[in-house]
Order: sequence, then C-alpha cells, then structure tokens
Amino acid sequence: MHLAYPAVLSALLFCVGLYGVLARRNAILVLMSVELMLNAVNLNLVAFDVWLSRTARDTLHSGQALTLFTIAVAAAEIGIGLAIVLAVYRNRGTSDIDRLRDTAEGPDGPDGEHPDTPAAEKAEATA
Repeated sequence: MHLAYPAVLSALLFCVGLYGVLARRNAILVLMSVELMLNAVNLNLVAFDVWLSRTARDTLHSGQALTLFTIAVAAAEIGIGLAIVLAVYRNRGTSDIDRLRDTAEGPDGPDGEHPDTPAAEKAEATA
C-alpha cells in the first residue's frame, strides 16, 4: 500500500477535528474534536513506521512506541478534561464555551461588582 492513502486520510481527519475545535460551542464536542486530531496523528505515526520498517529496515518501531505514548496522553487528557467540564457544568449550569467567563472571575465580575450596575448605584454603595 502506498504511503499517500493513510497520509491523506490522516490529513482529512485532522482537518475535521480542527474544524470541530474552531466551530463548536459545546466543551464536550471540543474534547471529541481534539481526540479526533490526536487519532489522526496516531495514524500518521503508524503509517510512517510501517513505511520506514519496509524501506530502511527500522527494527525499533519508534512510530508505534510514540503512538502508545500519544494514546496514554489522550486518555489522561480526556479524563481530566471531562472532570473539568463536569465541574464547570455543576457550578455554572452550562457547558457552552462562549457563555463561560474566566474562572478567576466570580459572577459579579473581577472587582466584586456586578457589571451591569450603573455608576450612580456604585457611588451610593461606597458612600
């Protein structure tokens, strides 16, 4: 089999994953898109490992070893990512990325005041 077939398939998978990361609003779908991108990288690693073992007589199979490492990193990433998404959903009630603010900011904003409070009410509250 030619090296071009898995390379093109891997590029298509990576592009679909990249589109999912850039276009999706749901945090879980973004995590799924990142996993799709990592699997595209795994496909490339294994394809080039097979190609190198045929042409250069590579007996170390370093592409397959890197693939196992990438799978371990992806498993850790999805475990921690889902835990964070569940904690944010329980705390905020949504997993929509656009509606979430920085976690350092409270519901009243970075200075402790509600962002919609008029300036006159702010002056009365401090007096």
